[in-house]
Amino acid sequence: MKEKPTAGAGGAGEDKGAPAKKAPAGPAKATAAKKTPPEKKTPAGKKTAAGKKTAAGKKTAAGKKTAPAAKKSAPAGKKTAAGKKTAPAKKSAPVRKAPAAKKPLVAPKKATASVRAAPAKTVVGPAGDESRTALVRRARRINRELAEVFPYAHPELDFENPFQLVVATVLSAQTTDLRVNQTTPALFAKYPTPEDLAAANPEEVEEILRPTGFFRAKTRSVMGLSKALVEDFGGEVPGRLEDLVKLPGVGRKTAFVVLGNAFGRPGITVDTHFQRLVRRWRWTEETDPDKIEAAVGALFPKSDWTDLSHHVIWHGRRICHARKPACGACPIAPLCPAYGEGETDPEKAKKLLKYEKGGLPGQRLKPPQAYLDAGGRAAPPLGAG
Repeated sequence: MKEKPTAGAGGAGEDKGAPAKKAPAGPAKATAAKKTPPEKKTPAGKKTAAGKKTAAGKKTAAGKKTAPAAKKSAPAGKKTAAGKKTAPAKKSAPVRKAPAAKKPLVAPKKATASVRAAPAKTVVGPAGDESRTALVRRARRINRELAEVFPYAHPELDFENPFQLVVATVLSAQTTDLRVNQTTPALFAKYPTPEDLAAANPEEVEEILRPTGFFRAKTRSVMGLSKALVEDFGGEVPGRLEDLVKLPGVGRKTAFVVLGNAFGRPGITVDTHFQRLVRRWRWTEETDPDKIEAAVGALFPKSDWTDLSHHVIWHGRRICHARKPACGACPIAPLCPAYGEGETDPEKAKKLLKYEKGGLPGQRLKPPQAYLDAGGRAAPPLGAG
């Protein structure tokens, strides 16, 4: 008796028209277990040799699953033949081109510190990748270079004694030293001692101090400190920081000006110029004056503090201005990490120089002889134009 031909796993894999082969004698084994050749597969939806349709993902007559159709994928969110939902397709983010890097400006000679933007928060210590040792060396070299540029640097307030200096320093707030120097001669001519100023008529003092601005508040301060000197210190300006800061209108900045220039005791004067420059030079990122004083003071020996203050302040007034630094005329450009913030063209930068560096008068009416010998010019008195 002849056996019926079996339906293979993919019946269409057999050659069309070929006669059915007889199974070998012995126990009958299911030939459906054999795989059809990979090169010919039954397309989904067509009949097999056994007369049954195959469906993508469904079992054939032999009990095996056919491969799902590769061409069509189930739409996102719909169920597949297996009953599972497909994941929604994710949109790929648009690829943006990175902006072209700008070339940093380079000082005439190679700078010793990398140029980096100041961080938002303030920190103590060297900025960027500069080591503490490198920072100390660079800071001290800048001071030496400025000492050569400004060998005649001195306090730019006219004074003949500690009392005149402390009063002039208080009056210099929110105005120029030049304006103070033009105003104090009349004040000290009329009130030469603390006793005289303490007993003065406030309205008369206000009229003298009017050109300095904020004259009412300044009148209260100078008359108040004069009274404190008379009552607490016998009419003499004290030579200690803790005593000076007790006087009305006298803070650490004013106290260090007096200590350094009237008593020869080292101190760092942290005014607006000093704050601006030490941050530009990356000596510190601090913004509080007391913290700036501590951070910068740690970079230098105490004996350098007073002259350092003069060098930095003079450089800030003459060359390294707040809005338009004269970078192209700066003697310490190779050491400055902020080179390029101002005018770099040498000829244009020279036109930005102020005071004696720009051929103009200085701040003092009676400057030291060393300043005059170096080519400096005294400022005109009040009303001279």
